[in-house]
Formats: sequence, structure tokens, C-alpha cells
Amino acid sequence: MSGFEFIFSLFGLILGLALAEGLGGLARALKASHHVRIGWPTALLGLFVSCDVVTFWMYGWAMRDLLPLSWPLLFGGFIVTAIYFIAASLVFPDDPAAWADLDAHFDRQRRKVLGGILLANIALMATVAAYAGAPSFGARNLVVSWSFFPIALLGVWTKHRRVTVACLVWLIALYPLSAVWH
Repeated sequence: MSGFEFIFSLFGLILGLALAEGLGGLARALKASHHVRIGWPTALLGLFVSCDVVTFWMYGWAMRDLLPLSWPLLFGGFIVTAIYFIAASLVFPDDPAAWADLDAHFDRQRRKVLGGILLANIALMATVAAYAGAPSFGARNLVVSWSFFPIALLGVWTKHRRVTVACLVWLIALYPLSAVWH
């Protein structure tokens, strides 16, 4: 077993649990949809978290030959993947039927979720910069990579749900854009 396989067995497990937690929350919300309105904000937040978890997983694979087996990397990776798990678990309430409208739950949790994902991405970029060098500031990276941070920060700090939803739409659009813009 390589060092990467050892490290990523832990990261992959926690990231998989984060995806399962998000999907489980969505399933519970859909089952209660005759009692509760899910709403676009909550759906977009769940989609954003899921896309970002998968992206983090892809970054891990892309950096597999650069990551040394070390205590700081293992513990730091645990912290980041734990943040993903917690963020995913906050998107949907444990009991959706207890809420008449999940937009109210969104308003209570969005800052924690977006803030956690922002912190995870800051840690990811710091790790990428440390082991592979900072991404360039070309047009593609300015839009696809670097725009993430101010838009996510705006989504955390705004008091207006519509602004947060617009931020989520922008952030979600970055994932397919990164796939087609080479």
C-alpha cells in the first residue's frame, strides 16, 4: 500500500460519508415533501456542497504523487474532510417534517455551510500551493479557481437570500465550466 493509498483511505471514507449524509438529507426532505417545501436555496446549497466534495476528491487524486505520508498532512486532511462532512450534514434538517419551509432552515445554516466549504477550499489551495505551486492568474484560473473565494465570502456575509442564491448559482456554474474550459 502506498502512502497515498493509506492517506486517502481515511479521506475517501469521510468524503464518502459526507456525500451520503447530503444525499440522505435530500432523501428525507423528499420523503417529507408533502409536508415541507424544499425550495431552491436549499437544493442549490446541497448541490454546491456535493460538487465541492467531489472536486476535493479529484484534487486528492491529481496530487497523489506529491503528497507525502506525514502526521501534519493526515491530520490536516482529517480536519478538512471533517468540515465537509459537517457542512453536508447541515444542509438539510434531521427532521424535515419539523419545518414548514426549508428556506428558513437554509437561512439558519447557510453561513456555517458556506463558511466551512470556504475554509476547506482555502486549506486545499494552501496545500496545492505548498506541494505543486500556486495556480497561475490566467483568465481561466481567475474565473474558475480564484473567483470562488470572493463569491463564497459574499455568500457567507450577505444578509440577503437572493444574493446568496446568486452566489450559489455562480459557484455551481464553475464546476461544469472548469470541465469544458481548458
